[in-house]
Formats: sequence, structure tokens, C-alpha cells
Amino acid sequence: MPRPTAAQLAYGSATVIVSTIAMLLLSQTSTGLGVAVISAAALALGLLVALTVPLPRRRGRHAATRTRTASPVPDTVPQDVAAGAPAPVEHPVHH
Repeated sequence: MPRPTAAQLAYGSATVIVSTIAMLLLSQTSTGLGVAVISAAALALGLLVALTVPLPRRRGRHAATRTRTASPVPDTVPQDVAAGAPAPVEHPVHH
């Protein structure tokens, strides 16, 4: 299993802390069992959030070779604009 990223740790930890405080305040529980149940629920929610944070995409060898051989400018852009020349301005004709 890959190691968690900093974003996963941050989002998961923040979720556990905020959800624990919110659930304790909303439920107004004072028993040990209630606090334990809320803590377990917050921990499960934090794990769920941490596991669903998208991982950064790794670039493979094939993706790197495709970007080197591909044209840096899309085909829809005129070559003079792609080279840095200003685009011609068309003025509408008013009758």
C-alpha cells in the first residue's frame, strides 16, 4: 500500500477533529459510551475522506514520449499567432 500524501493526512485529520467537535456539540452527550461512539464515527469519516482524496498522477514513460513528439500548438491556432505575432483584427462592417 502506498504511503499517504500530505494532503490525505491533512484532510483526514481535519475531518476527524471538526466532525468530532461538531457531533459532540450537536449531541450534547456526556457519557463515556456516547463520546466513544462519536469518536469512532469521526475516525471512520476521517479515514473515508483521506482515502478518497485524489492521488497525484504519475507520468509514465509513454506519456513523456507523447508530449515530446506532439506539436506544442494545437492545429486550430494559426501559425502566425502561435509564433507570437498579433492576431489580425476583423472589424465588423456597419451599413
